[in-house]
Amino acid sequence: MKISADMVRQLRERTGAGMMECKKALVQTEGDLDAAAENLRKAGIAKADKKAGRVAAEGVIAAAVAEGGKQAVLVEVNSETDFVGNGDDFRGFANTVASVALGLGSEDVEALAGADFSDGKTVDEARRELTARVGENITIRRISRVSSDGQIAHYSHGGRIGVLVAYEGGDEQLGQDLAMHVAAAKPQYLDESAVPGDTLTKEREILIAQAEGSGKPANIIEKMVEGRLRKFLGEITLMGQPFVKDPDMSVKKLVAAAKATVGAYQRFEVGEGIEKGGDDFAAEVAALSGSN
Repeated sequence: MKISADMVRQLRERTGAGMMECKKALVQTEGDLDAAAENLRKAGIAKADKKAGRVAAEGVIAAAVAEGGKQAVLVEVNSETDFVGNGDDFRGFANTVASVALGLGSEDVEALAGADFSDGKTVDEARRELTARVGENITIRRISRVSSDGQIAHYSHGGRIGVLVAYEGGDEQLGQDLAMHVAAAKPQYLDESAVPGDTLTKEREILIAQAEGSGKPANIIEKMVEGRLRKFLGEITLMGQPFVKDPDMSVKKLVAAAKATVGAYQRFEVGEGIEKGGDDFAAEVAALSGSN
């Protein structure tokens, strides 16, 4: 029987075992997922079997910056509770994972899982050992890489928000100000040119529909729409936003005054986009404690 990549993925998500171990187990059981999971448990490989299905939406955003500051990565590593996410073991693991990701030169989480962690262990093997040790599902969710011909600023807000900003010109303070601004203001795009055309078209259609209800002449409606569209772009783009330290100045003017340019930025926040179930691990622990 042919073992598909999707079957291997399902078994990995269920057991936390490595890709090759999952494929081998599926071959031995002729594609029977239940039997393969049971065999991995019997072999002591699937220590995280029951934990792998739990939602991991806490954790930390770890960063690594290359010597010389031309390359940097952000990595989101998740746990089920902030108790584990704030632990030294977990944060040490996340920081090492970020360093490995930086050297790997890829944003592929699967490739990172198979990379060397330390002492002959892969990142995924180290992850499964930590999962077994702390008793929670530990996942490596995503990686983002930023490069610059100039320099890269990094800012972390309590480990829950991580920001990288690639810029040229200006000084270190400018970089820190930009990174802190991105952390606070959550821009969706760098500047107007980065906003997708369909996003602008949709917003324009909405604004026209709103303005037409005012009963004003077409030429006035056109001016109203253009004005509101400029305001919309100012809200969603880094360059258009008011600078958090001085709302009277836009980020674009701040950067221009420093004779600098911003090439790219990245912002990660722990758990963003993850839909938590009604029952989480913390609630489960509380329920068990109350029943004793």
